[in-house]
Amino acid sequence: MENYTSRMVALLGALRKAMNGAVLDTFRCYGADYGLNYGVAIHTLRDMARGVGEDDGFARYLYQQQVRELRIIALWTASPTEIRSVESAEFWASGIINSEVAEQAAQALLCRIEPIDELLLAWTTQPNELLVYAAMLAASRSESVSVECAVAAVERVVRNFPNNHLAAQGAVALAVSLIEKNRPTVSRLLALSDDTPTAEFLRDEVAWRLEY
Repeated sequence: MENYTSRMVALLGALRKAMNGAVLDTFRCYGADYGLNYGVAIHTLRDMARGVGEDDGFARYLYQQQVRELRIIALWTASPTEIRSVESAEFWASGIINSEVAEQAAQALLCRIEPIDELLLAWTTQPNELLVYAAMLAASRSESVSVECAVAAVERVVRNFPNNHLAAQGAVALAVSLIEKNRPTVSRLLALSDDTPTAEFLRDEVAWRLEY
């Protein structure tokens, strides 16, 4: 733990040097729910994470800190092979406090886990829109997700979140990712009878992509 603390202090020093006031002001406007936020750009955080390398123990330590940048670095240094079940993903779920963390969790970590079908089912059957969003984005980037599970998730989210922009964005991302795998299935998704803002957003955003 002492080693983790000293390594974290070194990261905090680097983050202070990379502070970006303009980015920080943007986060304040959106009210991002962080205890401390240096406003460091994502590409800089990814560079810092590459310097750390994969280190799941240190990643878990950083993820528990109430600092935006440390939480995001943690996601990029965590080991996807350590997530062997939905239960072992709960640690990471607990830190998804806003849409930015949801997006980074999906891109950095969750899209690379083996039990992506199980995660997609578990997270899209609960009312937490942030976990729904993270799971859908992760599945859209995953090479392991099954078409059947992905289609069922889109249908479920459209039904359970009839007027939710985050859920709708996640549904679009996952549906679009299926076009190359199974175009007829995506066409059927667009025929969903739901007359809701989420269903309409899905149809509007995916229909034109099917033409190319």
